[in-house]
Amino acid sequence: MFDLDGTLAASEPLKARALANACASYGVEADHLIYADVMGADWKTVTAHFFSTYRLNPPLDEFDARFREYYLDLIEAEVTETRGASGFVRESRKRGIRVGVVSSAAPWMVERVLSKLELSGAFDLVVTQEDVTSHKPDPEAYLLVLSRLRTSAAETLVFEDSYAGLKAANAAGCNCIVVRHAFNGKHDFSAALRVIDGFSEFHE
Repeated sequence: MFDLDGTLAASEPLKARALANACASYGVEADHLIYADVMGADWKTVTAHFFSTYRLNPPLDEFDARFREYYLDLIEAEVTETRGASGFVRESRKRGIRVGVVSSAAPWMVERVLSKLELSGAFDLVVTQEDVTSHKPDPEAYLLVLSRLRTSAAETLVFEDSYAGLKAANAAGCNCIVVRHAFNGKHDFSAALRVIDGFSEFHE
């Protein structure tokens, strides 16, 4: 099972910049790097961090719409996969391993990123923000996967990029490998099975 942003896709910097651009549309010069403080948290926590830091109080629907416009443009122009990700997914499928995406992002984000990475339809199961009521670090999303695929935690390996994701996977009883990148340097990954810089490490 794979998280999407920051795990399969090198999209966290784009999300950070889109948040800063949305803040800028309200006349605030926001530093996109503060996203690292809340990367992996649910959307309410992420936006609240930017709002409190820059003393913003925009209508949430309006802010979300502006963010979406900026983020879609950045995905279209710049999103790339984490090194070796798509090849690893396809090779896993060839070996008869079931693969899925477990993301806390909204369905439109997940669909667009997978499309740009040419991974639409590559997964046996895709779980997004709308499929659960409690988000990572709650294990609900991973417990849902185990139930839908009728498999056990012992047979399931998770790939994540945040402490919240690692905690959710471990709470569901799954082993977890973490992808390290520029926005998760402060996260505690001591409970991870392994920390990698990219999926091509499995072929080196």
